[in-house]
Amino acid sequence: MESRYNPTEIEPKWQASWAKQGLDATPEDTSKPKFYALSMFPYPSGSLHVGHTRNYVITDVIARLKRMQGYRVLQPMGWDAFGLPAENAAIARGIHPAEWTYANMAQMKKQLEPLGLSIDWSREIATCSPDYYRWTQWIFLQFLDMGLAYQKEAAVNWDPVDQTVLANEQVDNEGRSWRSGAKVERKLLRQWFLKITDYAEELLSDLDKLTGWPERVKTMQANWIGKSVGAYLEFPIVGMDDKVAVFTTRPDTVYGVTYVVLAPEHPLTPQVTSKAQKKAVEKFIEAVGAESEMDRTAEDKPKKGIPTGGKAINPFTGEEIPIWIADYVLYEYGTGAVMGVPAHDTRDFVFAKQNKLPIQTVIVPEGGDAETPLEAAYTEPGLMVNSGEFDGKVSTEGKQAIIAKAETKGWGKARVQYRLRDWLISRQRYWGVPIPVIHCPNCGAVPVPEADLPVELPEDVEFSAQGGSPLAKLESWVNVACPNCGADAKRETDTMDTFIDSSWYFLRYPDAKNDKAVFDSAKTNDWLPVDQYVGGIEHAILHLLYSRFFTKVMRDRKLLNFDEPFQKLLTQGMVQALTYKNPETGKYIAPINVDADDPKDPETGAPLEAFYEKMSKSKYNGVPPEEVTNKYGADTARLFTLFKAPPEKDLEWEGADVEGQFRFLNRVWRLVSEHAAQAKGKKAKVNKAKLSKTEKELRRSVHIAIKETSEDLDGDYQFNTAVSELMKLSNALSDSKEKASPVYAEGVETLLLLLTPFAPHISEELWENLGHSDSILGQAWPQVDKEALVADEITLVIQIMGKTRGTIQVPAGSSREDLEQLARESEVAQRYIAGKEVKKVIVVPGKLVNFVVPK
Repeated sequence: MESRYNPTEIEPKWQASWAKQGLDATPEDTSKPKFYALSMFPYPSGSLHVGHTRNYVITDVIARLKRMQGYRVLQPMGWDAFGLPAENAAIARGIHPAEWTYANMAQMKKQLEPLGLSIDWSREIATCSPDYYRWTQWIFLQFLDMGLAYQKEAAVNWDPVDQTVLANEQVDNEGRSWRSGAKVERKLLRQWFLKITDYAEELLSDLDKLTGWPERVKTMQANWIGKSVGAYLEFPIVGMDDKVAVFTTRPDTVYGVTYVVLAPEHPLTPQVTSKAQKKAVEKFIEAVGAESEMDRTAEDKPKKGIPTGGKAINPFTGEEIPIWIADYVLYEYGTGAVMGVPAHDTRDFVFAKQNKLPIQTVIVPEGGDAETPLEAAYTEPGLMVNSGEFDGKVSTEGKQAIIAKAETKGWGKARVQYRLRDWLISRQRYWGVPIPVIHCPNCGAVPVPEADLPVELPEDVEFSAQGGSPLAKLESWVNVACPNCGADAKRETDTMDTFIDSSWYFLRYPDAKNDKAVFDSAKTNDWLPVDQYVGGIEHAILHLLYSRFFTKVMRDRKLLNFDEPFQKLLTQGMVQALTYKNPETGKYIAPINVDADDPKDPETGAPLEAFYEKMSKSKYNGVPPEEVTNKYGADTARLFTLFKAPPEKDLEWEGADVEGQFRFLNRVWRLVSEHAAQAKGKKAKVNKAKLSKTEKELRRSVHIAIKETSEDLDGDYQFNTAVSELMKLSNALSDSKEKASPVYAEGVETLLLLLTPFAPHISEELWENLGHSDSILGQAWPQVDKEALVADEITLVIQIMGKTRGTIQVPAGSSREDLEQLARESEVAQRYIAGKEVKKVIVVPGKLVNFVVPK
């Protein structure tokens, strides 16, 4: 038996032993209840820091706990391996993206293994592997067959440096690419979309089923889906048969419409533009085309517009109103046109004032005046005025009345609209899943036959920072025969958005090696939904929304029998580290190059700002996990990330705090080792009927620890307070005078069992040192003996005139009368009431006795 705690020796030993025993393998036996514990899989960017590992440690503690609680557990791992960084690395370093990606995967796996994570690596997947993306392509073909995948020409965010389309979320608030930093342009391209809008209502309503998700995340998703209930209205164009269609949530204000606005790229724009305005309109459209969607819709930027010279008719008033175009109206949103109601919309009010457009009040507060000029838009409900037959009606009721009239007259109808738009999945890049479609001049877009999947990425490509996708340049790959008619045809050269890969990976793990089907539905339906999903809040919208969408589509394809993929979601906080920055240059300086007592830029000597910020490569503040495990061991690293803060909160990385957890484990080591030396393998059963007072107190401490730790690990997973309970139990055992008692032995073993999910290596070593031959990992989670929680004595507070003067120990369960007598006779009370008349005695059973005496 080791005389001192040496994690660098015991941890590799036990990891090898567990691997040999197959303890991390997923059980095939279905007699036990299942528990699927999953961390969001990482992008293989190069190397890990402890900010990344927090996620995996949290999931591992849950997985280990559930095994001890009698569940069969699935805890897999994989790699979200496609994406731009690998292609950029290929361009910069002259290596193939696959070489860079697989090298990073190997490096990161090497970093993960010393942490003692109970991951079933036999189910490892990589989204860039053909045996995975074959099935990603197969799923795309199911969407295509169901009418949920389609092509259309659309204005997209174009990164002129990376030569690719960007999602709105990949454009920062300055209108620049999140990856290259280039100013994003708007460009029309023929793109592939998935019809997520067909599932908008179900994606919204089913949020109510997700009782195990943070409310914050559900709110973010609901806002992203953005359901609006209102009216679709049409405004006839003067001199044309066409109409300007708009959607509004305020049909009650329709009598106040004094202009309509088209998106500059709306097909009607050139048709309604007068000869006199043609040049000005074309110049305006060109200027707007250079702006990103973020720029155009930013609330803090002035709204720009120009009249087209065309006019429409407000069907409710019969009046002609001008047709404008403006940068803030986007063709992809709603109908691509809006009605201008400056009196009752803040943006419209500013736009109308700026452009000297008429403002017509049609809603006033009760007792309000419609004639007084407005100083700001009135956006609240009120009474309708200047609204013909609807004058005097409450505006909230007027909405339905206006819609009813529109439907009767053929001017419009009620409509529900969503902010959510169809998912643009086309990317003009190499390192992604090829879209399995062939374009034939005779047959159109033809799906690649399933027997020909996967459509593999060709190896012989040239990577360049310029000129679009390398796939489009490779004629030997692009030119193929049409599967239908045999004519010369061309492959689709776009690859899929990498969010596609991560939208179904959790469905593959239960049957990860299946080469005959995407998965065996029986296996996936057995393990799914995921019982606990752990990942960052940055994935609250897109990844989780897309995963929910894929699950519902595959359910409708009869592959799945559940509606939602993730039952419980834990969004862990970030790990922050001390960061140094030169405020003059904006450059970050690596802490290793800085004197912490006098932080200065090593190159310029300028004083540096010091603060805590999220660990990242670009800030040079990441702490690799091996820096901790090599010095303190994996168990210490695990405990620190769990103890420093609640899992959903950010934590600050401090070396001193890591040292504190190492000291705690050393105390546990000494405590158990001393007991093992004294007990020498002897076992004695606790005889509850014959326990002394001190034994009862110790046993109560042991079972309080079981109760509190179990409660902390149920529901919200308060790991930090659970670890605190283990420290309390360790202290109670250290302070106990009953070290030869069976109760003490029970307490020591309980401490190790409770510690096991958090620090499995030291727990296993000490368990063996106590004489056990079977692994502690296979032991049952301790159960509370409720009788042990009942105290024989309680502490009673003695108060005089409401002020606490001391405490006494009294038998638990004493009556009011007994408590008063014991308190009155106590030395504490006698010091204040002896020889005095006690006017009143207030007894709070189990807590205190208060004596009221004259001054």
